[in-house]
Amino acid sequence: MRYDGGVTRWLLHVDLDQFQAAVEFRRHPELRGQPVIVGGNGDPAEPRKVVSCASYPARAFGVRAGMPLRTAARVCPEGVFLPQDLAFYAEASEEIMALLRTFPGRVEVLGFDEAFLAVDTDEPEELAREIRAAIAELDLTCAVGIGDNKTRAKLATGFAKAVGKTGQSGEAVDPDTGTGIFRLTADNWVELMAHRPTGALWGIGARIAKRLSGLGIETVADLAAADRKALAAEFGPNTGPYLWVLGHGAGDTDISEPREPVGHSRSETFPRDLTERDEIDAAVVRLAAQVAEETVAEGRGIGRVSVTVRTKTFFTRSKQRKLPAPTADVDEIVQIALEVLHQFELDRPIRLLGVRVEYAML
Repeated sequence: MRYDGGVTRWLLHVDLDQFQAAVEFRRHPELRGQPVIVGGNGDPAEPRKVVSCASYPARAFGVRAGMPLRTAARVCPEGVFLPQDLAFYAEASEEIMALLRTFPGRVEVLGFDEAFLAVDTDEPEELAREIRAAIAELDLTCAVGIGDNKTRAKLATGFAKAVGKTGQSGEAVDPDTGTGIFRLTADNWVELMAHRPTGALWGIGARIAKRLSGLGIETVADLAAADRKALAAEFGPNTGPYLWVLGHGAGDTDISEPREPVGHSRSETFPRDLTERDEIDAAVVRLAAQVAEETVAEGRGIGRVSVTVRTKTFFTRSKQRKLPAPTADVDEIVQIALEVLHQFELDRPIRLLGVRVEYAML
């Protein structure tokens, strides 16, 4: 799409490689090249904890994000397990996003390890190379997908990671063996995407792909040629037509404006279900204190406190309380969180507890 001065608007998707493991390598350089697995408290015997990130050598053993730690230890007996350190990763993420904002264009942060840039340029590959070089100075690596909209830019990142090692695209491989940059547009969409399963599209998960298969829609080409009325009848008047749009590779051509965060939260899934009231209270006190201290350290006030309880049967419910006036008193927040907790019957074993606070002007 052309903009003022004849310059083209491009969307770049920057995706940090094996992010949590890579950040750990910055403080543990001796672990580079090893099958590092990040998750839980770093104990593979810990129940109910899953892999949050695996290095590329660990992935070669079949370790994947979301896999139970115990399973990861079984399939990768040589794995090096590290505890998840969200504060450390958040600090590194802020460093990366600040760097991206030094480049032309505007940035939309998608998470710790990925962001979109909307840029007006006729040389997007050159800009992508500059971004990769700058991130390399932080001792990290990334892939950059270039697209004429966000959908294609996001999918292009997968190609950027894969092309160069196997000659095929779509698999996440070590970026040192791939090109690191790829452009996906309307011009090569059909050639590269038409034959792929619908699940290859950003926004289509396994459940939707299965329902599409039930309609005889197996590939991206099938979806692009599908009857929009039939899709609407199956998936609803909004989702159905949107899936058809995805099949054509269409998407937003601009980024969303950055939004200020509205709150802070902490949650914990316990190695064993909590049944004693003093244990449950102690857990909420700990979580509430952490959230309150983090919020106050940012110079923010707190106007609302909510507590989430998940039982052994996975029944989940939240209760909240609006404060009569904003506060930065950590002890007050802890007390209110306990009072909210005690609104629950707490007559079943507790699997997870969470505390969230919402910001307010002091």
